[in-house]
Amino acid sequence: MRKIGFLTSGGDCQALNAAMRGVAKTLYHYYGKDVEIYGILDGYKGLIYGNWKKMKPKDFSGILTVGGTILGTSRQPFKLMNVPDENGLDKVKAMKSNYKKMDLDCLVILGGNGTQKTANLLSQEGLNVVSLPKTIDNDIWATDMTFGFHSAVEIATSAIDCIHTTAASHGRVFIVEVMGHKVGWLTLYAGIAGGADIILIPELPYDPDKILSALEARNKEGKDFSILAVAEGAISKKDAALSKKEYKAKKAKSIYPSVSYEIGAMIEKKLGQEVRITVPGHTQRGGSPCPYDRVLSSRLGAAAGKLIIDKKYGYMSALVNGEIVPVPLADVAGKLKGVDTNSSIIKEIQDMGISLGV
Repeated sequence: MRKIGFLTSGGDCQALNAAMRGVAKTLYHYYGKDVEIYGILDGYKGLIYGNWKKMKPKDFSGILTVGGTILGTSRQPFKLMNVPDENGLDKVKAMKSNYKKMDLDCLVILGGNGTQKTANLLSQEGLNVVSLPKTIDNDIWATDMTFGFHSAVEIATSAIDCIHTTAASHGRVFIVEVMGHKVGWLTLYAGIAGGADIILIPELPYDPDKILSALEARNKEGKDFSILAVAEGAISKKDAALSKKEYKAKKAKSIYPSVSYEIGAMIEKKLGQEVRITVPGHTQRGGSPCPYDRVLSSRLGAAAGKLIIDKKYGYMSALVNGEIVPVPLADVAGKLKGVDTNSSIIKEIQDMGISLGV
């Protein structure tokens, strides 16, 4: 009898359930009744404190289109994994102990960057681990795409689409703040797809004067409204030159809830144009996965199942040049896949006259 544990960790997103279904269907197809799957509840928290349940094949039926995660999730920062909890519990030791208590042959972990770092840690500690790349940010190293990303792009794009009509009706400047603290993939794709006039991403610190110039140019062309797609982690050139400590101190004193409000206030002051801010927020993580993500997560899940069958542990299923391939967790952990500012997509955006604030 093979015993496999599943857990989802970090922020939720669309297609987590679809990915687990892909793994489960593959294992059930190969092993039949000779496999048991255990769902570890609320991410690494469940593995630390011993909270899990035995799953049945029917638990994986009808979840292809269901968003969120049927196992629940939580954030357990990697930097605190080796720090005892408030009761002095050694978290890594507890996870290893519960893995053995469950008598698992393999642990399947679905998550983003922090999750992958802890997955690699557990692999190095001797646990059999296979992982899958989930995040709406598409920032996991060694995979061309993460599941959840395209679903979030559709939602963010829809928000920008809706803004177009009201912006045109009132002749206003609208700023749509898109998720993405460290990388701008989501803002970039949604901005292009939604027809934004200005796109600001963390990888390209913006010049406020360039934003104002782009808006003034549109005004001179008789275009009385403009739309900015702004990543929540967008940063000005001036702020990017500060140390982390200095920037943190500045943000703590800021009167603005986010960078979008600061940019909006600048536009109103300098140009006298009416500005409105829209923040789709966590709606970008919600709802059903789009067809692309259903296919991608199913493929990644099936490949993860095959890794388990082949007893090939310590790998993450990844999409590389259209093919699903295993990549070593050690090559993934601790690396961030940001937007290459010299890539062709950046040049193509600028060729279309879309401002990147630089």
